[in-house]
Amino acid sequence: MTFLDITDPRTGEVYDSIPAASAADVDRAVRRADSAFDAWRSITPGERHDALLALADAVVAQSEQLAAAECRNTGKDTAEVLGEEIPAAVDEIRFMAGAARAGHGPMAGQYVRGHTSMVVREPVGVCALIAPWNHPLGSAVDKLAPALAAGNTVVLKPAETTPMSALLLGEICDRVLPRGVVNVVCGDRDTGRALAANPLVSLVSLTGSTRAGAEVTASAGLVGIKRLHLELGGDAPAIVLADADLAEAADGIIEAAFYNAGQDCTAACRVLVAAEVYDGFVVLLAERAARAEVGPLNNRAHLSRVHSYLTELPGHATVVTGGAPAAGPGFHFEPTVVTGVRQHDPIVQQEVFGPVVTVQSFTDENEAIRMANDVPFGLAASVWSGDPAAGNRLAHRIDAGTVWLNTHGVYATEMPHGGFKQSGYGKDLSTYALDAYTRTKHIMSSTGS
Repeated sequence: MTFLDITDPRTGEVYDSIPAASAADVDRAVRRADSAFDAWRSITPGERHDALLALADAVVAQSEQLAAAECRNTGKDTAEVLGEEIPAAVDEIRFMAGAARAGHGPMAGQYVRGHTSMVVREPVGVCALIAPWNHPLGSAVDKLAPALAAGNTVVLKPAETTPMSALLLGEICDRVLPRGVVNVVCGDRDTGRALAANPLVSLVSLTGSTRAGAEVTASAGLVGIKRLHLELGGDAPAIVLADADLAEAADGIIEAAFYNAGQDCTAACRVLVAAEVYDGFVVLLAERAARAEVGPLNNRAHLSRVHSYLTELPGHATVVTGGAPAAGPGFHFEPTVVTGVRQHDPIVQQEVFGPVVTVQSFTDENEAIRMANDVPFGLAASVWSGDPAAGNRLAHRIDAGTVWLNTHGVYATEMPHGGFKQSGYGKDLSTYALDAYTRTKHIMSSTGS
């Protein structure tokens, strides 16, 4: 049996180990979910509503244990997880409980003489949910809640470095929900590939890198056609116009850039600033970055990856502050601001996924939009301006699934989250999330006349 070492990113020390699922384990979990599917899909929306509310209550009851597991496994701040991330997860479960009863109802009508048509929405079946290591609990719930609300059963695979909160969530689900509705398997990429390729899995939902999305797509295609729901990488621009409140913009961008040590697909990592205020704004960003407190990166390999972007900077770029691993134990990296970069530098075109911000200047709105859109990703962006009309004008031209105006990184459960281009497709949050986890059927009957 293979075991996964579990490391505390704050210290770099291994504090636990868990068994990794074999191919046979994955198959058993999928078959367990498949066996539970008919009963779970057949209960009424009201019964699923009640079950999900009970699950939300159980998560609240064990919030401290979940936070402890999440924080030791990720290095996150306990107060932040208890005060923000777990309440958001509970809200998502409760929202989807209501959505289970208020989804698209059957539509009926006579569109061909002598025939009555009805459209119904059905669950798709067994859903493979593959969660990332940056938000292990929150991302798992973002997938779990709509999948269950729609009547599916699931097999959840957390990232190999951060399985602890998912395992506890699985135990909670096993107590509250019918057996087999929620299953958890742990392992590495091979485990994910086996899960995606299992012929009994109808849908694969992944949050992860674009590379991981490509791998899952290839694995899912080995056994025919599967539905895919992909929330992938980001490289979010923050456009600062000359009329913006510069201090407010600097505060908001730094917070959005360094939240979770920059390990967030919507992190404000590319700052685009109007040329006439560029120099002063760089000073504001550098001052705030120099005194920012950030947690650790997830693992040693990722720390090395983030550092490589700084050690391999082209000669025209300048590190204004930070730029190296922080002293002490664990996987910490200094909050970093880099200027002088050009549009096609790797640090601009690729997702660094760490506490690193690049700053570029633009001369007019057209150049700002060109720079914002000229990357492979299209997940999120923000515009900072004192002119609401200008902000909205730019928001409509930015090629991203979410655009914030004078803020960045704020979410509402009622609003969709998902990207364009290599940031994937499909939505988390909101009732739009249910689209991925349901299928539409047309039933036509003859009226005999």
